Amino acid sequence: MRSIHVQQNRAPEAGGAPARDIDRTCIDTIRTLSMDAVQKANSGHPGTAMALAPVAYTLWQDALSYDPADPLWPARDRFVLSVGHASMLLYSLIHLSGIRDVVGGKVVDAPSLTIDDLKQFRQIGSKTPGHPEYHHTAGVETTTGPLGQGCANSVGMAIAQKWLAARFDKPGFPLFDYHVYTLCGDGDMMEGVASEAASTAGHLKLGNLTWIYDSNRISIEGSTDIAFTEDVAKRFDAYGWQVLVLKDANDTAGFLKLLEQAKAETTRPTFILVHSVIAWGAPKKAGTAAAHGEPLGADEIKATKAFYGASEQDFFVPDGVLKHFQDGLGARGAAASKKWKALFAEYKKTYPGEAAEIELILERKLPEGWDSEIPTYKTDAKGVASRQSSGEVLNAVAAKLPWLIGGAADLAPSTKTLIKDGGAFQPTEWNGSYAGRNLHFGVREHAMGAIVNGIALSGVRPYGAGFLIFSDYMKPPIRLASLMGLPSIFVFTHDSIGVGEDGPTHQPIEQLVQLRATPGVIVLRPGDANEVAEAWRTLIPLTNRPAVLALSRQNLPTLDREKYAPASGVQKGAYVLADSGKTPAVILIATGSELQLAVEAYEKLIADGVAARVVSMPSWELFEEQPQSYRDEVLPPAVKGRVAIEAASPIGWHRYVGEAGTFIGMNGFGASAPLPDLLKKFGFTVDAVIAAARKQAGL
Repeated sequence: MRSIHVQQNRAPEAGGAPARDIDRTCIDTIRTLSMDAVQKANSGHPGTAMALAPVAYTLWQDALSYDPADPLWPARDRFVLSVGHASMLLYSLIHLSGIRDVVGGKVVDAPSLTIDDLKQFRQIGSKTPGHPEYHHTAGVETTTGPLGQGCANSVGMAIAQKWLAARFDKPGFPLFDYHVYTLCGDGDMMEGVASEAASTAGHLKLGNLTWIYDSNRISIEGSTDIAFTEDVAKRFDAYGWQVLVLKDANDTAGFLKLLEQAKAETTRPTFILVHSVIAWGAPKKAGTAAAHGEPLGADEIKATKAFYGASEQDFFVPDGVLKHFQDGLGARGAAASKKWKALFAEYKKTYPGEAAEIELILERKLPEGWDSEIPTYKTDAKGVASRQSSGEVLNAVAAKLPWLIGGAADLAPSTKTLIKDGGAFQPTEWNGSYAGRNLHFGVREHAMGAIVNGIALSGVRPYGAGFLIFSDYMKPPIRLASLMGLPSIFVFTHDSIGVGEDGPTHQPIEQLVQLRATPGVIVLRPGDANEVAEAWRTLIPLTNRPAVLALSRQNLPTLDREKYAPASGVQKGAYVLADSGKTPAVILIATGSELQLAVEAYEKLIADGVAARVVSMPSWELFEEQPQSYRDEVLPPAVKGRVAIEAASPIGWHRYVGEAGTFIGMNGFGASAPLPDLLKKFGFTVDAVIAAARKQAGL
């Protein structure tokens, strides 16, 4: 049974507020702004912001190394609000601390958030959406909302800091020594992704990471005792974290001492368990579920402000509060960032090569010649699995792009995603170093995706790999990568029933359409080794969207590019691979491993005098972004005879084959059998394609 620190759940009915000082005034201002914004919007979560105001204030004002005048300063401490529903806590801090706005990737001399912005909380077009969104509001380090994601992002941020320091720091030049802080709650602790991430962080001994756990013991349904009674502190102790406890969230002096202990511990991440009362100070709603996800109500707010000794005026910021933040966080951050910039100027003189790399990382640019070693594959009827050619191309890119790092969910030998001679990102105790480029995520797909996003948020270029079927476990971080505009790379192999004997549990069917349905995600399913090379050449330059590679387990013939069109057409999403030279009677459209079926059928069709065309379509998204004229050139609207072939769900394919067209694919789950038997059973044969094509051509 977990230990519960008993504290006052409800404020006194009258009076009781201690003598006021500027720190208390700042804390209460965070609380009142949060209450007022939620009340005005008639929507939101006031209770957690009220409870955590002392904790957040103390962290920002007395510990955080952050320059409000330069929220892009590379060596700033990172603050992640994993409890994203308490967004008004962060918005209040952003306003009060005077964080400057960022426009077009540049800091401008204007506030990130004004009082008017706070008044527009949760309204259309506002800078204060219901949950914090990266790139939308300066001062927000990552998009949070789905619980646990922010926790896992913070592990990625901590990994990135360790890697950057190991690669670039030199004696006398501690460029990357920042700390990562995360505010999390009971919901985070219940979500599996946070547990996966915490286990990873403990194993990696990330002493630059601190999670601050708000144990208010309240969820939407009521007390967490109805579903969550474990001893969380013992769990984190077992993960290998330093565990500290704050008995009262209002004990700011005690909390500051715990933050100092967290910074002093460099070989373990730190978990600070904070006992708090949700909506502290509210006479009727403190400590209740009613304060979690709904406004307090005008009368309760009035009474709560009276308890705080605060003005009844809505969105009121007392004199001295803004200056106090500037004298504390602002002055400390300005001095630290100024010192860092002077240090980096000297670093550039002493280590110009490394400094140039740092600048490219921060600007999301690529080094010259990054693709110069990407191989070109010779025609080969036997061919190679696209996972294998992808591994070769990955290594060719990694040789020229030193900040490309990543790994797999215990599947690197299968996904071919090890960087040769890249070393393992591990503490020395586990026979690695923090300069290693190969991450071992373990069987933790969900956390892997979110950690990859956290690394991408730091400028380093990351990838994560697994089997396509397990993208099911990674949909949340892939979606959030797109929402944030991150160039995260997700490599998925074993992309069809080509998995064979592993059977339907491991054979993806609906995963491709699910990924394609996610706005902003680029999905690439290349059909031979040269298309794989072009896929990497296409995805690496992306700066503001994630890419997914879907690769085969089985060998794919390497096509004769002197006979067929060059693979550079991949960059446009779809291209005419082969054509009879006549107005086509039928167009064969295919992706990935099924491209070979289309090519073989095409050769037999033209030999029989049928005017046919083969269109390779590795990426729907890239194709849809081409001008209509190009799309009509590849798929002439007047040609109604069409056959699409893909070993996956038919959903979405009718946009390309039309209502009268034919789709050869999977209308159910697969089966466990050798690949040749599966192809025959499910109709992936040249004869089946030819029959469908002749019917479409009216023959």
